[in-house]
Amino acid sequence: MPISAANRHDPRLVRVDDSWLRLPNPYDVPVEICAGPDVPVEPVAVDELLTVLETADTLNTLARAVPGLDPEPRVERVVCTPDFHKGAGIPIGTVLRTVGALIPQAVGNDVNCGMRVEATSLTVDQLRPHLDRLERRLRHLFFAGGRRIGLTPGQREGLLREGLPGLLADGVPADPVGAWRQVGPDDLAGLDGRLHAAGFPVDSAEDFRDWITSGGGTSYDSIIGSVGGGNHFAELQYVSDVRDGATAYAWGLAPGQVVLMVHSGSLSLGHQANATGRDLARAAWPHAVPLPRNRILPISLDERTAPARQRYLTAFGNAANFALGNRFFLALMLRAGLAEVAGELRSRLVYDAPHNLLWPEPDGTVLHRKGATPAAGAGGAGQRPTDLYGEPVIVPGSMGAPSYLLRGLGSARALASACHGAGRSIPRGAASRGGDAELDAFLREFRVVTPVDHRDPAVAARRDIVDAWRRDLKQEAPWAYKEVGPVVRSLRRAGVAEPVAELRPLLTVKG
Repeated sequence: MPISAANRHDPRLVRVDDSWLRLPNPYDVPVEICAGPDVPVEPVAVDELLTVLETADTLNTLARAVPGLDPEPRVERVVCTPDFHKGAGIPIGTVLRTVGALIPQAVGNDVNCGMRVEATSLTVDQLRPHLDRLERRLRHLFFAGGRRIGLTPGQREGLLREGLPGLLADGVPADPVGAWRQVGPDDLAGLDGRLHAAGFPVDSAEDFRDWITSGGGTSYDSIIGSVGGGNHFAELQYVSDVRDGATAYAWGLAPGQVVLMVHSGSLSLGHQANATGRDLARAAWPHAVPLPRNRILPISLDERTAPARQRYLTAFGNAANFALGNRFFLALMLRAGLAEVAGELRSRLVYDAPHNLLWPEPDGTVLHRKGATPAAGAGGAGQRPTDLYGEPVIVPGSMGAPSYLLRGLGSARALASACHGAGRSIPRGAASRGGDAELDAFLREFRVVTPVDHRDPAVAARRDIVDAWRRDLKQEAPWAYKEVGPVVRSLRRAGVAEPVAELRPLLTVKG
């Protein structure tokens, strides 16, 4: 059941229309939760949000402790998307706009976690006969030594400092191996309007020098090209339904077409960047003032904190750039698997959309999105599809469920933001104790490629391995997530985004 005044202990939580819940609060911060009447909102997530709102008091305290800050720090607005659910201190699906301060925890550990979608030249009918072989090839490519992503120190540093332009500055290696063989002309040029950002340029990558120089010359590591854990995945899908023909055509989508979807981020680099930000925020907090009760610490935008802030933003930019490269290589690995079983193909980027980022503006405002994605509307100056139709919004369902592509409408009420998925309905710990019969039924109907091949007799004989594998799968099984259909309807009713195409899954790779 969605939350209402009748079933919450806080009587200030009231429904204002079909699509939104509004939560007034003692800090006079406008807060809106976008969730239609058929989308459940976790009470524990609302409790966590109420704790987050104490950050308004934290910024008021900071303004009093450090007189003369200009602009004076404050929380200006909070929006929660339909997949809003409990996070680590700040709920997933929270959009926070501050003035005069940035908050590393409002981005989280997985900096620039995001989605990449590509449209291929294959049809679902062409691919279906090859799924058994494809499953084996993808397990090899992702988990059994087939990755083979060789990078020079220059490519690593270029990626961390500039993003995809830095990685691809010298083109494809002269004798490409592994995933590099899948790079095509569309990956090197004509990307304008097909990524939210091709990179986040910064002046240094010194915090990650060990990764840059690992192995000396061209070297291979276990980080780049990793799916990651939790709800991250690499998936093969097909266009099952087109809701907006003109936009779908502009984005290169047609019924029956095979598409690639990747959900991953910055992995250990993001964790390091966030830890750096939190440490610097604590060091910059006025010594004579007690730490905030919720332990959510800001960094003010003044000269006093400029060196610490710049170090965090540099590490943040490095991690964000790595995430772009990681999604790029994961897509190349999916292409490699398809090419091996179905022959030559073309694949063109539809969009790469970020989730966990912050956007500082010259006027001192900072927009933070944690588990939320940009959803800008049409109206740019150019003739790109994003200018004419709005920003692509990628909303995956749970494993085995449909995903959706939508076009953003630029809703000011939602801070031009949308959800980045269906959102959890059951915490991971509880989901891992779910029923075995449900999991068995799911695995009979759907293909999941993991490091463990449960069909291998040698693996099946190891109950400890199989039991751990099943517990992990239950945490990401369909019953642990909200239904994606009501979530998408909430976005439409709230004027956040309009559906363009439904994508149904064929096979999912999970780390």
